[in-house]
Amino acid sequence: MPLGRNVFTPIELALLGRVFDRRKDVPETADERERRASRIIAYYQAGIHDEAELDELSRKPLGR
Repeated sequence: MPLGRNVFTPIELALLGRVFDRRKDVPETADERERRASRIIAYYQAGIHDEAELDELSRKPLGR
């Protein structure tokens, strides 16, 4: 879990980075990448820590 509101451990950052990098070859605008990164972080903070599940959920709007 995050150490504080906006602080992650190096292990957590590595996991979040791996999930984000899974789609690095898919064309996205900067805004789309930012929204996907935000979803990854939000789902992680909501308790989802499985990389495959985070990847799948990051492709969908929050709450769906």
